[in-house]
Amino acid sequence: MARDMGPVLKRCRALGLEPAYLGIDKKSNRSLSRAGKKTSEYGAQLREKQKAKFIYGILEKPFRNLFARAQKMKGGTTGENLMTLLELRLDNVLFRLGFARTRAEARQIVTHKHVLVNGKCVNIPSYSLKAGDTIEIKEKVRGSQRYKDIFEVTDGRSVPAWLESNHETFTGVVKEIPTRDQIDVPVNEVLIVELYSK
Repeated sequence: MARDMGPVLKRCRALGLEPAYLGIDKKSNRSLSRAGKKTSEYGAQLREKQKAKFIYGILEKPFRNLFARAQKMKGGTTGENLMTLLELRLDNVLFRLGFARTRAEARQIVTHKHVLVNGKCVNIPSYSLKAGDTIEIKEKVRGSQRYKDIFEVTDGRSVPAWLESNHETFTGVVKEIPTRDQIDVPVNEVLIVELYSK
């Protein structure tokens, strides 16, 4: 599986992102050297796409495939549909429920077959969830130190309104499909649509 292994804080700085959106508590003290320089229209569009890909940890080809799916969806704009599809990925939902500290860790938990969706084991991080789906951590791994450490960090985090999380029973439910207002990601999806529409 190909992954972006570059330094996270450096990338956050380049994209003007708060590391908190990735579940990271650290802050970068350095300032960006090109601050104040004018960005072209294409540069702004490209930056928004890179930001979305970086936050959700997706490479170009799967991101483009998701965009194609968003275009074919009925109802809603392409940009909003894209954000909804990104949010409904299994690795992202695990992160939002507080079962992982970062999306990268959520991906690892899924590939290690720790997750059941509606009672069935799913090991595909990009698996798309639907309203009403139940997510749970397998019983045999619940007692591991890893999850104690995770909950220590994530217990204070707020869970989005479209999800329901229960750390005692290691379960979560997708109550509804999220709307764009419920997605707190600093990405301008309109620019992404403009970029791909060229």
